[in-house]
Amino acid sequence: MHTIQLKVKNSAYEKLLKLLSNFSNDEIEILHKSPQFQKDKAYLQKELDEIESGNADFFSHTELESLLNQAINKHGDNL
Repeated sequence: MHTIQLKVKNSAYEKLLKLLSNFSNDEIEILHKSPQFQKDKAYLQKELDEIESGNADFFSHTELESLLNQAINKHGDNL
């Protein structure tokens, strides 16, 4: 089985669904993207844009470890 992704204009959406409904469920399954997928996609695109523009902040492994240890020390009793 194959999976394809399409971008469909609103004016063609209902026509496409009508066409696809001619197939049985074991031939074609219509997968709808969840709202969470759209939110995640937008978030990741924003992050990628920030990286590509050079405005992203990066941390070394040592810096990250230090920040995590500070957070654990501060909030460790709440775990």
